Amino acid sequence: MASGNKEIEFNGNGIPSFDALPLRKDAPFRAAWGLYGDHDELGTLNRLTDERVAAAAKSEIKTGVRVSLNWALDAQKGGAFFKRQTFHHEILPKHPATVNDDIWTFNSQGASQWDGLRHYGYQKEKVFYNGVTMDDIHNPDEHGKKSTVNGIQAWAEKGIVGRGVLVDFHRWRLQQRDPRYMKFDPFDRCPISFEDLQACLAAQGTEVKFGDILIVRSGWMLAHASKTPEQLAELQAPRQPRFCGVEQDERTLRWIWDNFAAVAGDHPTFECWPATPAEGVPFSFHEVLLSGWGCPLGELFDLERLAAHCEREGRWSFFVTSEPCNVTGGVASPPNILAIF
Repeated sequence: MASGNKEIEFNGNGIPSFDALPLRKDAPFRAAWGLYGDHDELGTLNRLTDERVAAAAKSEIKTGVRVSLNWALDAQKGGAFFKRQTFHHEILPKHPATVNDDIWTFNSQGASQWDGLRHYGYQKEKVFYNGVTMDDIHNPDEHGKKSTVNGIQAWAEKGIVGRGVLVDFHRWRLQQRDPRYMKFDPFDRCPISFEDLQACLAAQGTEVKFGDILIVRSGWMLAHASKTPEQLAELQAPRQPRFCGVEQDERTLRWIWDNFAAVAGDHPTFECWPATPAEGVPFSFHEVLLSGWGCPLGELFDLERLAAHCEREGRWSFFVTSEPCNVTGGVASPPNILAIF
């Protein structure tokens, strides 16, 4: 296949090698623009073929146990990180009938969420997935019609469905004798390294398969639950709060490209935050995953019940079904996600 100025070879999973990225010489760092067409809005979700989803259901659904991964929409009541609006709920009685309606008002990134392809672009180049610009998103066409390009509605049609893999870093970390793991603070910029991810998977005995949905438990939710309202308000005050997350290592980036259809975690940002680029990785994971590859990026997933069930079962893989909200032109969405065993 020719893409831009390159001849691209595909591996057995139907994707080019990580070293072939970017596919176009004029594209940003490691971008895969054009792989699925110039107007594609699914990105790595193209890896979730009907055949892979059917195989995942057959291999992973054994008992029918279902576990929600959704943090309550109103979980951040007093305030939210990044100064986002908290959830507001109003119940409307419909007198004289015995009937109620209600109104929900909330930021789509205030609780469990999938970051969509309109959320975070390459900051230097000022472009989103497949070269979409801010003008493309915010300006109507010549007929005055509102833009829908890269909107979350594209993911709502078939959902984010397939085999999920939990990397229970928090559980694994507590079993380590190395003092540096005892100093891990979810509310500081503490990295989860490539070596940590691999060691955790090995300890769990979990095999990764192409097209999996990667889910990382950092322990952030437990740490959040331990804070007082006053402590949370203090942590939310800075414009750039600090969070643990996946270390921005090119080995991890390569591993994600080689294996996954989507990635998520229980912390507010998938990578350590602030997203200071590491040596050899001059861009943040938010840029490369969302705008380079069109890879859904999940945050603030509530993984506590999932982790407990995985430990009871002795397996950390399961079937995932997630239906993003069908909001035309949406930037992000609650995941509406279940793990099924």
